[in-house]
Amino acid sequence: MNTNKIDIPTNILVYLSNKIKSKTIKLRKKENKMKKELTYFETITMIAETKKYFESQLETRLSLTKVPSPLFVKTSSGLQDGLTGVEKAVGFTKGKERFEIVHSLAKWKREALGKYSFPVHTGLYTDMKAIRKHETVDAVHSLFVEQWDWEKVITKEDRTVDYLKETVKSIYKAIRQTSVYLKSKYRFLTLDLPKTIFFITSQELEDMYPDKTSKEREDLITKEKKAVFIIGIGDKLKSGVEHDLRSPDYDDWSLDGDLLIYDKTIDKAIELSSMGIRVDEKSLVKQLEKADALDRLELPYHKKIVEKELPYTIGGGIGQSRILMLLLEKSHIAEVQASSWEQKTLEELKDLKLL
Repeated sequence: MNTNKIDIPTNILVYLSNKIKSKTIKLRKKENKMKKELTYFETITMIAETKKYFESQLETRLSLTKVPSPLFVKTSSGLQDGLTGVEKAVGFTKGKERFEIVHSLAKWKREALGKYSFPVHTGLYTDMKAIRKHETVDAVHSLFVEQWDWEKVITKEDRTVDYLKETVKSIYKAIRQTSVYLKSKYRFLTLDLPKTIFFITSQELEDMYPDKTSKEREDLITKEKKAVFIIGIGDKLKSGVEHDLRSPDYDDWSLDGDLLIYDKTIDKAIELSSMGIRVDEKSLVKQLEKADALDRLELPYHKKIVEKELPYTIGGGIGQSRILMLLLEKSHIAEVQASSWEQKTLEELKDLKLL
């Protein structure tokens, strides 16, 4: 029997509890103040740590192996990502052959999976670096692109919306778990991601906001739901226009989409990933026909798809700089990316006191 027990009056307990709360609030204020005083070295340390942790999550949740990848591809190979079809790649000529710096590795990855005989439901990811000279630079866009380009072997039976959704959930969990880890270590971070992600088709979204542009719709639904995946990017909607443009020869337009999260720091939706189940031999021809690009069927890569020489895959790109902006609560891509900037951008950064 414990004879040393002391009964503490309720009013004293309340007093002590309030003192603890007060100290906690002061500590939080101090930590939030520290956020504004991070040195460049502290920031790049956080960047390296975030990348390392997220990559481990990606590897575990999607069964991926990190591999090296090319900076440029031969133009005649058909491996270049056409993006929306109007962008011009940065390139050079060596002898009689033309090479282009990649826009992304959407096609190269699928060919690599087949070449190295990756088992079903395993895949690869890589640090993709690109130059997109056409880009309009702003808080979330740069001429220099860094992303985790990933690709995974699937079966023909996996080519369903349900499989797409399960993969999206895995990627979202990797993002959220990375946020939880960072917040446990850096107490000044305040990002609070929802536990689940909301799915909606591009047509459903247009039906909800028929008088809005696609970007306005994205902002509205993402601000409401916080984490959203929009299914079906590339094909025309009932209105006769696409939600967004997507090259016809890598994603199946009925089985792809964009992952968006509401970024409270910049008060808008930020697109973190474009991904999808890739075209098979039938959807490739169908989409090339819609895009008036059937001539691409003569390219080596496209022939391999039609002749079923490449595996069925799912894949996409995850923006490294945007992940860092979101998780580290930065207001401009220049705060997390080592790039070169036009003078007008440098002046804007000075005005925002980010330089």
